[in-house]
Amino acid sequence: MPSELNFKPAYELAEAIRSKQLSPVELMQACFDRIDETNETLNAWTGMRDRDELLAEAREIGDRIAKGEDVGPLAGLGFGVKELEDLKGFASTHASVPYRDSFPKGDSTEVTRLKAAGAIAMGKTNAPEFGYTAITKNLLFGISRNPWNPERTPGGSSGGSSAAVASGQVPFCTGSDGGGSIRIPSSWTGLPGFKCSFGRIPSGPFEMADWIDTSVVGPMVRTVRDVALFTDCVVGTSETDPNSLPHPGYKYQDVLEQLPKRLRIAYSADLGYVNIEPDVRRECAKGVKAFEEMGHDVDYIDHVIDDLRGAWGQLGATAGYAKIYEKLETEDRDRFGHSYLEGIMTAERVDWPKYGRLHRARAKLNNQLAEFFGKYDLLLTPTLPFDAIDARGGWPPEVDGKPLAHPLHIVPFTPPFNISGHPAISVRSGFSDNDLPIGLQIVAGRHRDDLVLQAAYAFEQARPWNDRWPVEVPAFAS
Repeated sequence: MPSELNFKPAYELAEAIRSKQLSPVELMQACFDRIDETNETLNAWTGMRDRDELLAEAREIGDRIAKGEDVGPLAGLGFGVKELEDLKGFASTHASVPYRDSFPKGDSTEVTRLKAAGAIAMGKTNAPEFGYTAITKNLLFGISRNPWNPERTPGGSSGGSSAAVASGQVPFCTGSDGGGSIRIPSSWTGLPGFKCSFGRIPSGPFEMADWIDTSVVGPMVRTVRDVALFTDCVVGTSETDPNSLPHPGYKYQDVLEQLPKRLRIAYSADLGYVNIEPDVRRECAKGVKAFEEMGHDVDYIDHVIDDLRGAWGQLGATAGYAKIYEKLETEDRDRFGHSYLEGIMTAERVDWPKYGRLHRARAKLNNQLAEFFGKYDLLLTPTLPFDAIDARGGWPPEVDGKPLAHPLHIVPFTPPFNISGHPAISVRSGFSDNDLPIGLQIVAGRHRDDLVLQAAYAFEQARPWNDRWPVEVPAFAS
């Protein structure tokens, strides 16, 4: 069984370490114990540093605190790095066999800043190949599983990170979100999943500059205050990321409790064109009710934006194809996962006229959202139409008894805000009929990361979730 440390919020653990009430060594050992207890089932990690080295680093931080040194806001907290992000000493495999021996020159900007804040990188967490799917499995590292029910997926692409954090293995991990890859696994494992504004947290350094500007990096944590703490440690301009935004000039932790009164909020259960399961509709409606009870004005609406259908997937395929094209003419072509390769090769059907149509659709989306956020402060939607699916895959052919109008309607609510760049967060709104977490998505106007976090924090206070986690990970027969 876990210790009381395993499910404490990161901000509480950090405060306890800085005030000498908790030893970093004790916390690190608690992480080891929980990993040993649960990871054989969850398969959250792809690799980990030597434990003696990690304990020595934790001990050094404790010694520096004893001497009165400022060791940073995350001092002594162990964390995992998503497989798609660079961590020095580990191959940047992208969870793809052809890249299994590809080593980075150093850490990503985000990891560098987390380390500078005193956190200890323990290793890397599992992801689907190049983050391509909303479930986490690949040919290199296998299938990751959901701690609430190991038969189900922890989501993707930040699935190893979500499983590690939700199960209490570590206080936080890194994630990334190019179409929902933080919000989807967070919804399915009960975490607050924050997709910041594009550029808010710097990405990179890059080997290839991406031209579609949809993916961001960010936190996988258990509370909204943890989101703010993590974000405060990593925001600000980076010279290697041309899209990075300046520092906001304040700490997100300091403004969490400053949610304006009487916000104008719109809730769309289906965006006017998708189906959701009845239990998702029920639990999200309860979450929306909480905002009404806080005194905000909520309009229940249908249409918000046009159905983008395949625009997001086709844009992503073009960038993905460009990243791997050198491997496609070699024997490595047959070493990619079949479904990943099949999806990426659709880029060959995107000619210049179609590419223009895709970007016109993107421009129309931004214009529609500009009009929407001229009327409303926040948009609420479900995060996903259904609860976590089978860990091995197999998307439902229908939702609420109705066939899918388009394959991407399995994840209809998250990609639009990657294409637009708006900040969004998934918060736990309840549990499905299968007793699995259900997420409610909160979206704000451009660059209003502060408002998204304030709304999420107020919701968390109104409907607390940090008292329920999968303490006993169910037994699983492979």
